[in-house]
Amino acid sequence: MANARQIARVLRCLPGRIGVVSRLFRTPAWPPGSGPDFVNAAALVVSPMPSALFLARLHGIEARFGRVRRERWGARTLDLDLLGSGGLVRPDARVVRHWIDLPADRQIAEAPGQLILPHPRLQDRAFVLVPLAEIAPRWRHPVTGRSVAAMAATLSGARRREIRPVGPVDGVVNTNLRP
Repeated sequence: MANARQIARVLRCLPGRIGVVSRLFRTPAWPPGSGPDFVNAAALVVSPMPSALFLARLHGIEARFGRVRRERWGARTLDLDLLGSGGLVRPDARVVRHWIDLPADRQIAEAPGQLILPHPRLQDRAFVLVPLAEIAPRWRHPVTGRSVAAMAATLSGARRREIRPVGPVDGVVNTNLRP
């Protein structure tokens, strides 16, 4: 089982530097019922690596910590996501919008075959928005134009209460780690 400090050490080995880091938050597993609670955090990482290569390196770290991708949104030991890269939109705004607007029943069954930036589900997930709002409340989604603070403000009180701070850690990129 991975822990946040182990992940932080490995992430520091990536080219670039880890900037500001959110607190750790205990959150319900996603999708609901897929396992025990996760611990999530967000970090600003500045790297010279192209986005697709950076994401591939994150997936390599997941594998190093025992993650096996058997099913979409299945139980996992670790989930490292690339949420965005400044104002970069990949592959283009039309494709990003398609994945943002994809109905929930299709989201479970369909996965993009390419890197989508920004992450097409970030605006929908409290476990992403709460930590991200700590470190980048003014970042604007380059397709929707909404800031992280504005997206987080639309979360219901119940969804916000599900996200509980558990403490700080140095250098953790948005993760789903088992506590």
